[in-house]
Amino acid sequence: MIKVVFFASLRERFQSPGLTVEIDQIASVAALIEVLMLPDGTPFGSIFAEEKLMVAVNQEVVDFDGAITEGDEVAFFPPVTGG
Repeated sequence: MIKVVFFASLRERFQSPGLTVEIDQIASVAALIEVLMLPDGTPFGSIFAEEKLMVAVNQEVVDFDGAITEGDEVAFFPPVTGG
């Protein structure tokens, strides 16, 4: 299993701070994005057309081709801005 965590506006869209996902056939962030669905059935991947999101695996920012293995934590979040 992997732990998936959502921050900021993603928590609202998923109506949850996170979830766990069986790792079967999931070896990368891109593969994880393909299997996630929003509560209304919208594919999670469609959000990337609307917003630029960042991802971290075990608290290290990675690209979407970043590897995922059993026990990892994957966090999705919008870019941080200052002000």
